[in-house]
Amino acid sequence: MDLHPRPGERHRRLIDNAHGLPALRTAVVHPCDEASLGGARAAWEEGLIDPLLVGPKRRIVAAAEAIDWDLDGIDLIDTPHSHASADRAVTLAADGEVEALMKGALHTDELMSAALSRRAGLRTERQMSHVYALDVPSYGLPLLITDGALHIAPDLIAKRDIVQNAIDLARAMGITQPRVALLSAVETVRPNIPSTLEAAALCKMAERGQIEGGLLDGPLAIDNAVSLAAARSKQLHSEVAGQAHVLVAPDLEAANMIAKLLIHLASAQAAGLVIGARVPIMLTSRSDDCQSRLASAALALLLARYDETRRHDPD
Repeated sequence: MDLHPRPGERHRRLIDNAHGLPALRTAVVHPCDEASLGGARAAWEEGLIDPLLVGPKRRIVAAAEAIDWDLDGIDLIDTPHSHASADRAVTLAADGEVEALMKGALHTDELMSAALSRRAGLRTERQMSHVYALDVPSYGLPLLITDGALHIAPDLIAKRDIVQNAIDLARAMGITQPRVALLSAVETVRPNIPSTLEAAALCKMAERGQIEGGLLDGPLAIDNAVSLAAARSKQLHSEVAGQAHVLVAPDLEAANMIAKLLIHLASAQAAGLVIGARVPIMLTSRSDDCQSRLASAALALLLARYDETRRHDPD
């Protein structure tokens, strides 16, 4: 374990690990304020993305002037408003003209409604889900939390895809066998707590090859998922307990609360992606600093190139 790194150090390593990979051709969707355009600029300057700005030209140019960015040589597609920006960017992704999407100054619902439309062409056989990648200084491992943005109350089939998406991201980050904790309030299977039944079923699905690439255990209460001392006190004999890389919450509310508590009370730095579409989607928050935006871009680049490698060499 990497004990007590400086805040943001793991994310800086992610960014460094992405250097040297071919930049992602990325549609930056409606980057009409300084924060979102500045994040796109920083990712471009780091060599993580090759940006295509999609939004109202007048507003994008005004934002660029505010951050002193000369857009000469940067591609821009003029659209009238945020809904049009989302639709156009998703079409570009579906047509293979861009390799990723980056959220700008529009609501997440606007972008994801366009991406989730069956007519848009971004869906795959796997359901989309959101993964927070948190750099938590007090935790000795990289930590992924899912799904805190898309699936409100996922059923078992959705959870199978949520787990697989998170495993794929962890492997793209260089974690050879991600340890996945399926969270509930208790560590035993109880018929009156549905999340414990689903955790047990997901573990069996992994045994039968329906989930691949990770090591699953659950149900686990969150203390036993992230604390070796807590796991030992409960006499849990598990390769996952106390040292999880991935926390799979029972529902959106739990995942969102866990992530935001760590961000605001444990000085965690957040990055995040939507996975399961034909391209990675970077969902940044208005409150995200530049380092978080860079980490999201690095994650998207690592995942896209990892997926390329798997397609060319499936074994």
